Amino acid sequence: MPVKHDLYADLSITKDELVKLRSKDARLNHLVDQYDTIDADIVKAEAGSAGDVTDDQLKKLKEKRLVAKDNIVKQMTQLG
Repeated sequence: MPVKHDLYADLSITKDELVKLRSKDARLNHLVDQYDTIDADIVKAEAGSAGDVTDDQLKKLKEKRLVAKDNIVKQMTQLG
């Protein structure tokens, strides 16, 4: 069964800490929204509810999610 990826664990941050950071930085908020959308697309694809998604398409989605996470890390680093 497909599950949502745990961004908080990947970032070593609590949900409350990320909520505070997002409220202070519009770019970070946008990046996390983007990440969540991509992750939801992956969960749908893995569950088969997104129609016929090829392995290559799923791989590209996962790569896109990784780039989104890297962008979040960069933005958080800039915030201090």
